Amino acid sequence: MHGNVGNLGWSFCYSLILFGLSVYGIHRYFILHLYFRHRRWHRQPPSHFSELPVVTVQLPVYNERYVVERLLQSVSRIQYPKEKLEIQVLDDSTDETSQIAAREVERLRSEGFDAVHLRRTERTGFKAGALEAGLHRARGEFFLILDADFVPSPGILLQTIHYFVDPQIGMIQTRWQHLNRSYSWLTRAQAILLDGHLVLEQTARSSTGRFFNFNGTAGLWRRSCIEEAGGWQHDTLTEDLDLSYRAQLKGWRFIFLVDVVTPAELPIEISAFKSQQHRWTKGSIQTCKKLLPKIWAGRLPLWIKAEATIHLTSNFTYLLLALLCILLLPAATAPLGAPSWLRTFLVDIPILVANTVAAAVFYLLAQRELHPERWWRDIIFFPFVLALGIGVSINNARAVLEAVFNYQSSFNRTPKYGIEEGVKRAGRAGYSTFRAVLPFGELLFAVYFAPFVAGAFVHRQFLSLPFLLLFEIGFSYVACRSIWEWSRRLRGEAVSAD
Repeated sequence: MHGNVGNLGWSFCYSLILFGLSVYGIHRYFILHLYFRHRRWHRQPPSHFSELPVVTVQLPVYNERYVVERLLQSVSRIQYPKEKLEIQVLDDSTDETSQIAAREVERLRSEGFDAVHLRRTERTGFKAGALEAGLHRARGEFFLILDADFVPSPGILLQTIHYFVDPQIGMIQTRWQHLNRSYSWLTRAQAILLDGHLVLEQTARSSTGRFFNFNGTAGLWRRSCIEEAGGWQHDTLTEDLDLSYRAQLKGWRFIFLVDVVTPAELPIEISAFKSQQHRWTKGSIQTCKKLLPKIWAGRLPLWIKAEATIHLTSNFTYLLLALLCILLLPAATAPLGAPSWLRTFLVDIPILVANTVAAAVFYLLAQRELHPERWWRDIIFFPFVLALGIGVSINNARAVLEAVFNYQSSFNRTPKYGIEEGVKRAGRAGYSTFRAVLPFGELLFAVYFAPFVAGAFVHRQFLSLPFLLLFEIGFSYVACRSIWEWSRRLRGEAVSAD
């Protein structure tokens, strides 16, 4: 009797987790609906500035010796009157990045640019602290923020600045493009995952008046918007998301320009990708805890509150996914009291459509929107994209728990090496973001799923086999590549492409 109750309890928890994941999966279909309903919406500037305003370009850098020179050279090519342009290098580096930046700033000054190299004695607040310190010393009315691995196009300011003629516009976000998309399977998968967010989510939310966020770089802010929202704060790891929601709660409006692109470099190491994902995930949950009560207490339409809730809580799906993995064995052995065919049609197929199919359709349609002539070539690659998303779930579930239980951690930069399209250069030495224990935990999950994959094959459970293979491939790839990168670093070797 007690055994049956326990088994039913496991099955109930397993089904509850699947239901929670399905809510977020179904929401992808809702985003697709919004996107295709409004995709031809292209906002134009209401008019043009009769006199261009002063713009401060803020470049927060920390140990970016491989890319800081490229960054400053690209900024010097921005088409804008020099007397209206201020360049701030916000440099917290502890390596030779500072010498490179100082040299480049002197070159810019000799060419007539108003460029400054700002150094802090302490790295208080990390990137948010650097931006806030630069804000107080800037003369610009508007700010273009660029991370070190970005390469802005010469026309970025003239394509964007005139939207600020509307006094209600507080922030303008451009779309990221990928300098090293084809470098490896890992960078290609990252590009597809980011394209889904940047093309579909940002466009859908922006065009329908829902809250969306500054992506931390490749965007412009109005000074008064930043100041009225409370400035850059560093009590979360995603200062961009935090400020975005605080500003929109104050009534400021944001614009996403899908047709204005700013190229950037993707991480080439799985350890760097996981570190970036950890920071984004943890910071989003911290922001959720900080601001979601204020959103629901505010006088906002219900549809804006609901979308903000889905947005800010979406990374809880990683925790649900990790719990799903753990509960797979007890749930699989629990009697359900129903024929297997009935479970297949009433549970398995709807869950598959709501989750795995939703993700595949979401990212595939993003590629079709961006690359209408060649998107179909990516279809065969999509199982790896989905597997990678599953493979980092343990890493990201850890980030969720750290945020929930207020575990403090530092802002870990994402190493970049100046790699662009068509360059098969290995990652250079000097950076490491490896977490010693986690990859072995991910390897245990790969071992844990192996019997389920074998059992599904032997018993011809062909509907569940592809789903289980995604877990097996995802955990195996992430764990083995993490350990392989770590071993190469120990030997002083650079990390190469797949």
